[in-house]
Amino acid sequence: MKPNIVPEELMKEKKIKILTISDHPLSPSGVGTQTKYFIEALLETGRFQFICLAGAMKHENYTPQKVAPYEEDWMIIPVDGYGDAEKVRSIIRNEKPDILWFMTDPRFYEWLWFIENEIRPLLPMVYYHVWDNHPAPMFNRSFYLSNDMIVSISKVTHEVVSEAAPEVVNHYHPHAVDPVIFSPKTEAEIQELRKGSFPQDKEERVLFFWNNRNARRKQSGSLLFWFSEFADEVGRDKVRLIMHTDPNDAHGQPLQHLIEELGNDGTLMISNSKVPPTVLSDMYNMASCTINISDAEGFGLATLESLSCGTPIIVTMTGGLQEQVTDGSEWFGIGIEPVSKAIIGSQQVPYIYEDRISKEDFKRALHKMYSMTPKERQELGRKGRAHVEQNYSFERYCERWAEMMTELHERCGSWRTRKGHATWELREIL
Repeated sequence: MKPNIVPEELMKEKKIKILTISDHPLSPSGVGTQTKYFIEALLETGRFQFICLAGAMKHENYTPQKVAPYEEDWMIIPVDGYGDAEKVRSIIRNEKPDILWFMTDPRFYEWLWFIENEIRPLLPMVYYHVWDNHPAPMFNRSFYLSNDMIVSISKVTHEVVSEAAPEVVNHYHPHAVDPVIFSPKTEAEIQELRKGSFPQDKEERVLFFWNNRNARRKQSGSLLFWFSEFADEVGRDKVRLIMHTDPNDAHGQPLQHLIEELGNDGTLMISNSKVPPTVLSDMYNMASCTINISDAEGFGLATLESLSCGTPIIVTMTGGLQEQVTDGSEWFGIGIEPVSKAIIGSQQVPYIYEDRISKEDFKRALHKMYSMTPKERQELGRKGRAHVEQNYSFERYCERWAEMMTELHERCGSWRTRKGHATWELREIL
């Protein structure tokens, strides 16, 4: 019998199947949100389909799920952690994806790179990479070389990858946010939101917002203590800090306990409910300023969401935060230079800079933002929104992903058409 031969015209219509590994793409995490944006952008072209290993959360049900309205084109498979080698081997053999795309900190993917000799002869590997700071992590070089393409989320990430592994295709492609959801509201709408949220206030306070994970590098404890001192200086009934986070995160500090110690008078507040993006947008709009003083931050999605809503930011000049707060000429908030850049590390990450700001510099930034008129803060926010539209365009984010993945598939192929990857090399032994 003659083998079945698929006509060339039909082969061209075959959708490019992508296996992704990341946080659950329907979860509210930054990684999950960016994965969702990536998937939806490619699905809208009609040329792609997805199988997602959805991790980084506790699942009640591990049954694979089809996502409406895409159905067969988007399948989510819940996994613990980010999956394992056997799960990936099984999906690759049974589903025959054309590309493997994965995202988040490289410490979670050493197991995946250890089996790249099994994966890459069949399909290319794409890593959407986050790295927080210099020096270039030469200890990641072997991991970087195990990819067909790296996409860097910040200029810092792009710089260190280019230095550590210049041989690898490396694109700078930062995060983006939906400008329809994260958009400025009218002054009347903002006043209505504030009155509904804080009916007990006799007069309007200057509201500072912090939306982060309660973890060590986020400096959540320092933020509470330093802000409380600032509040004492300007009047505790004049300002308010809202921290949108889990106050009991195992990797952070007991924030409610700290608030009780500092004075539970409504100046320091916790918002710990998981809310949809529309409600989060309301919170940014209510705020006069959004804060992020992490000592290391690959990107910092909350500050981009804030700027998209027209709310200025106060940030540490580190990682991806520094390219959000200024474009080199204009400022869209206040950037605080670190007073110390200590080399810290661990067994997995031997060295990286940790950028710490001082209490005095942070309080000066708070006073400067507090002293601005509402119109001055609005003008900063207006410029920030324009900065996001120009340099973090959501439309361009979607278009560029489709371009990069299409180009990769054409250049590298998969399975029978796989090219550009040698499974062996010649070395001269002296």
